[in-house]
Amino acid sequence: MTTRHDTSRWRKSSYSDNGANCVEVAALPDAVATRDAKDRRGPVLTFDHQQWRAFLRSLRD
Repeated sequence: MTTRHDTSRWRKSSYSDNGANCVEVAALPDAVATRDAKDRRGPVLTFDHQQWRAFLRSLRD
């Protein structure tokens, strides 16, 4: 999927600490993007909505 992530609205996870372990997410029209908060120009992982929901469910279990 090709998407311009630099214009997305990124949010830091409420579970991220204030140190080196911060994750940011951005809701896209057809996916959810994730990135390392300390490397904002680095790689972005993109998940479709079904994959994202499955990931969140696995964290809750």
